[in-house]
Amino acid sequence: MMLALPVVDANLRIAGYVRTRRWLERMSRNEAPHRASPTEMDASISATRIAAIAGRRGPVAATCLRQSLLLFWLLRRRGLAPELKLGVRRQDGAVDAHAWVELEGQSLDPQPIAHQAFSGPRD
Repeated sequence: MMLALPVVDANLRIAGYVRTRRWLERMSRNEAPHRASPTEMDASISATRIAAIAGRRGPVAATCLRQSLLLFWLLRRRGLAPELKLGVRRQDGAVDAHAWVELEGQSLDPQPIAHQAFSGPRD
C-alpha cells in the first residue's frame, strides 16, 4: 500500500479526481462482484487501517481521498463492490470535505467520524 499511495497521489495531481477514479475502475474491472463474507469484511476493515497507517507514515502524507481511492481499488480487485463516498459540510464558516469507503452499507473508515455530518455523500 505504501508504494501504491504515491501513484494515486500523482494521478490525482495530474489527472484530477474523475479521471483517477475511472482509471482505478478500469484497473480493477469487476464484472460480477460478490457479497462480502464475514471474513472478507474483517479483512477489508484491516485493509482500511493499513491504508491509514500508510497514509501517515508513507512517502506521501495521504488525505482521506487518496486512502479511500486506494482502498476502493483494492477491494474491487478482490471481487467486492465497495462504494466510494464523498461528503461536504460547512462548519464554523469553513468548508470541510471527507471521503470514505463503504462495503455492504457499512463504513470501513477507522476514524470515529460521524459521516452523517457530511451532506450529499455520493459515489
